[in-house]
Amino acid sequence: MTRKFGDRLMLIGGQFVPSRSGQWIETVNPGTEEVHGRVPIGSAEDVNLAVEAAEKAQPGWNALTVWEKRDLLRKLGAAMRARAAEILPLEAADTGNTIKSLARDVEVAANYLDFFSGLGTELKGESSPVTKDGLHFSIREPYGVVARIVPFNHPFLFAAAHLAAPLMAGNTVIVKTPETSPLSGTIMGEICNEVLPPGVVNILHGTGLPTGDALVRHPKIWRIGFTGSVGTGMAIQRSAAEVGVKHVSLELGGKNPMIVCPDADPDRIAQAAVGGMNFAWAGQSCGSNSRLLVHESLYDAVVERVVAQVSAIKVGDALDPASQMGPVNSAAHYQRVLSFVESAKRDGAKLLTGGERPAGEAFRRGYWLRPTVYGDVTMDMRVAREEIFGPILSVLKWRTEDEAIAMANATEYGLASGVWTHDLPTAMRFAKALQSGFVWINTTARHFVGMPFGGWKNSGLGREECLEELLSYTHNKAIHIFS
Repeated sequence: MTRKFGDRLMLIGGQFVPSRSGQWIETVNPGTEEVHGRVPIGSAEDVNLAVEAAEKAQPGWNALTVWEKRDLLRKLGAAMRARAAEILPLEAADTGNTIKSLARDVEVAANYLDFFSGLGTELKGESSPVTKDGLHFSIREPYGVVARIVPFNHPFLFAAAHLAAPLMAGNTVIVKTPETSPLSGTIMGEICNEVLPPGVVNILHGTGLPTGDALVRHPKIWRIGFTGSVGTGMAIQRSAAEVGVKHVSLELGGKNPMIVCPDADPDRIAQAAVGGMNFAWAGQSCGSNSRLLVHESLYDAVVERVVAQVSAIKVGDALDPASQMGPVNSAAHYQRVLSFVESAKRDGAKLLTGGERPAGEAFRRGYWLRPTVYGDVTMDMRVAREEIFGPILSVLKWRTEDEAIAMANATEYGLASGVWTHDLPTAMRFAKALQSGFVWINTTARHFVGMPFGGWKNSGLGREECLEELLSYTHNKAIHIFS
């Protein structure tokens, strides 16, 4: 039986409200296809009201000292931790991510608030002795009202964690929740409403049109942060550019290679490759190592172990702590993932496990796909070139370092990559040659707070999880004083 969560409202100026349009999105449990809640579809009028509320609140928020903002951000993180037991079951039901894997999402989000709360004194400029009779220095000032647009795979984590930098920089924030997994956004709104002054954080639900487009185009929003697909990121850039020169940061997709050198241990590689695919989220993670590039000398041994581990993954109800993988997030995305199964078959990839709906009455409805591995994949195949954002791992074979590097770089993406070797010179040759913003050596799919995370090429613009993210939510103003 699907748990019902009822109607969830938007937070605008400290008040929970429906949309002025009167329209709603029905949200669906991806494991059962049953409607389990509704959220309003924010209209252009709602966006205007949210901007007005945020604009009104921003001077007072910015006037707080860094210590006052620090204390409020830490209080916000503590309030999120206190409601984790409520957030996680809702998030699992709404996204399809297993509840066991989600257990860390609230903690990670709160940790980001704690981290950025301590960086307020780093919002400083510089001085330069460029003339003998003048004083030349710069200061950091917030944009004012900024927008954060959140993806469906970890909606609470991405919404909450990425409040930290813009708030600490003195901005007020409007968050747009994802269309298919929006329910936890209202809980986040309730927490923000308890801790922060009205209008400092506003939560809008809705679709790309009209809600997202009205937000991106609003003439008083000059800073936008987006996490999601390449296509949507490009659409945001286009819409923003049609109305002004806006600062848009994009954390987009990846087709991340995990390169296995001949001196690696097949058992350790198999464990890392399966873990790094993030099957607990049905592979719906931009950081998943969805391309496993194995040296020919280890190929058979690695494939055998990977297939054994993937075949043993327990697929089931996302709310069951024993489940190791749940369903794909939505009907539309499920059809996209299935299209890769069909293209792999046409292109001649070798299906090693998965590729079909699990057997049994429990899987008759819902967006289910067994975790899937393809072997004998080559770079001319769609499963090797495009981000699937689903539970499909492609295994490729290489012979020389140059060949492996060429394969790794032969996509439009450049988010993350991994190298497995005990030889430091080999590791460094790969690390320097790989066209990605993040390189793991002998680990995979991990983030390290304080280190910049972001992509090259179509994987995005800007860096997050570090001081650079905080500074990106400020203008740098130069001041020149002469007596």
